[in-house]
Amino acid sequence: MRVEQFVPSLVPHDAISNHARFLHAALLEAGHSAAIFYEHVHPSMVSEGRPYTECDPAPDPSRLILYHASTSSSMAAWLVDAANGGQRVALDYHNITPSRYFARWLPSAAFSMDLARAELAGLRTASSLAVADSEYNRCELAELGFEPTTVCPLIVDVEVRPVRSRVPAPASASWLFVGRIAPNKCQHDVIAAFAVYRKLFAPAATLTLVGGVTAERYRRSLQEMADDLEVADAVELTGPVTSDALAAHLDAADVFVCLSEHEGFCAPVVEAMAAGVPVVAFAAAALPETVDGAGLLLDSKDPLAVAVAVHDLLEDPQAWDRLVKAGLGRARRLSRQASAACLVSALEDLAGEARRTECWGAPDR
Repeated sequence: MRVEQFVPSLVPHDAISNHARFLHAALLEAGHSAAIFYEHVHPSMVSEGRPYTECDPAPDPSRLILYHASTSSSMAAWLVDAANGGQRVALDYHNITPSRYFARWLPSAAFSMDLARAELAGLRTASSLAVADSEYNRCELAELGFEPTTVCPLIVDVEVRPVRSRVPAPASASWLFVGRIAPNKCQHDVIAAFAVYRKLFAPAATLTLVGGVTAERYRRSLQEMADDLEVADAVELTGPVTSDALAAHLDAADVFVCLSEHEGFCAPVVEAMAAGVPVVAFAAAALPETVDGAGLLLDSKDPLAVAVAVHDLLEDPQAWDRLVKAGLGRARRLSRQASAACLVSALEDLAGEARRTECWGAPDR
């Protein structure tokens, strides 16, 4: 089997780019042929693939093209044409953020998201198999009419650490959230809850928000909000960080607080659990699936409710320890090897079906 992955953007520190790279390695390890094609690429990753315009559009029965859908891309139209010409195409859906989150903050991004959803719908008849990172994502595909569909988790490369022996210090608790500064990730809700927590429980607490900036206007609003709530001196927006720096932030954290409203999977939650950081998350979109009972899920983002939930957790060493251990177990179940094996198996099954169809369709001799 030869699998050619189509990735709209191949860039460092990106969950989808990493997912594609890890799948590429797993395919090669399983004895298959593989390649990565991109539309946009960071200079540091040019050697890891080729421009998709260099891919031969002629149908090849030994080849399967896997498209990673998450954003608008000219790849979509190319793939529809290739499928109409007889090329087998599969889809790996990582979710598309609803445009309503960006309409106020970055209208150009909102337009791109609407376009991406239109392109996704256009791929329905071109796709021989649609894989999703979560059941939440799979339901979106099913509603659009994709079939067959299946779920394989996002491939996340995490090293599950030994259980941390230290006990959190509630009076100087360190809150952490990792994710791009984007309206759907709702860092404003984290800041609001943190401000209440500082006022009621822990005046020396700190909050670190790690991640690059998608919407600059939204970032500025977060800083203004922190100023207005008088917690600016305790809130750090780091911007993008290296892997080593991220590991240091995880080591320093007492709790990972995620109040995002829209996630198709949320790799940082898995990274936090693997590092032994207990997760407190709003039960929205795919987060309940990713957490899968290994974190504290909230049905409200009311700042007081969130602050009290974090306080109660940090004041109870036994509950904190239970969540740490549960998170480590969940991270092991979402290991790079297990998630990659799931997706490789799904693609092998599809390729096997293609071979059987070809054989059954051959004339008797």
